[in-house]
Amino acid sequence: MFRSYHFKWCFILIGILAGSTFVIRLGEVRLWSIGQVIGHVLSITFLISSCWFVHAFFRNLKLPIHNRIRIIFSITTAMVIALGIIYYYDQYLPPGLVPPREAMTGDTFADFLRRLMAGFYLSMICFIVFDIVYTNNILQKTQLENEHLKQAHLHAQLISLQQQISPHFLFNSLSTLKNIAADTDTKKFVVQLAHVYRYLLNYNEHHVTSLSEELSFIHSYLYILHQRFETALDVNIEVPDRYLDCLIPPLSLQLLLENAIKHNVLSPEAPLHIHLSVNSKGELEVANNCRPKKVTTESTGLGLQNIKDRYQLLFNKDIRVNNTPETFTVSLPLISNERNHN
Repeated sequence: MFRSYHFKWCFILIGILAGSTFVIRLGEVRLWSIGQVIGHVLSITFLISSCWFVHAFFRNLKLPIHNRIRIIFSITTAMVIALGIIYYYDQYLPPGLVPPREAMTGDTFADFLRRLMAGFYLSMICFIVFDIVYTNNILQKTQLENEHLKQAHLHAQLISLQQQISPHFLFNSLSTLKNIAADTDTKKFVVQLAHVYRYLLNYNEHHVTSLSEELSFIHSYLYILHQRFETALDVNIEVPDRYLDCLIPPLSLQLLLENAIKHNVLSPEAPLHIHLSVNSKGELEVANNCRPKKVTTESTGLGLQNIKDRYQLLFNKDIRVNNTPETFTVSLPLISNERNHN
């Protein structure tokens, strides 16, 4: 937690203010005793660190209030604390620790205004410096995440290019195969295969896709799988239309379907059931019954980790995984299209 308080910059600010005071008042400082120098440095340290901690606390505290109100609370609280420290410094610190010009034991209105202005001044300095440091840190973190996402995307494109011969050649070949195919089932299989391949190519150009586009791809992908597994694979999709405009990372569902098929036994007598639905939290759930293979397939975990990483980088969201002896369920947050634009 304290890393977000950026205390390194607090100590730098203390050093700058203490050092500048000694430079500006060099003639007076020469006449100060060691105790007065120590008292002066300690007073600046307590004042700056207190104001800094208050501003850091309010900046990191997730309050459901307007930003302007948070700023006013932060500045006012730090100013009041600084006012109390200055008053204690003036009234109760031993004379041997207070430089001559700073010693003021009066309780006049002018003394109060002097302390109030000093507290406000210190509070504002700490607020401005901390806000600059905090904002700059957020910008650097965002740039780093964007660069990470860009590198991951470029890596995916490179792998895709390495695995492709010529997309146009393949599409032309599929088109020719569809034309020369004698039966309807073969033609339909070729059409669905072309749809799957086209979606895989377009995936490299986009970080997100709508749920409707992903499901359209999944229907084509399932058609191909059903030709292979027939009745051994049963997939049921129940997604209300109001969620179709929501966004998810492309190929998320394909990775989950592939993962379920990879780790479970499929047979016509005991088929693998996969159910896609939206739960009460507005998450897309992909659940399958567990029929683990006797010969355990080594799991790299790359499929799930890929989805987790992309949700974190794109939306700062976490997916949920629930693994029981009977079922394996993955819940994917559905991102509102309007929210993503905002």
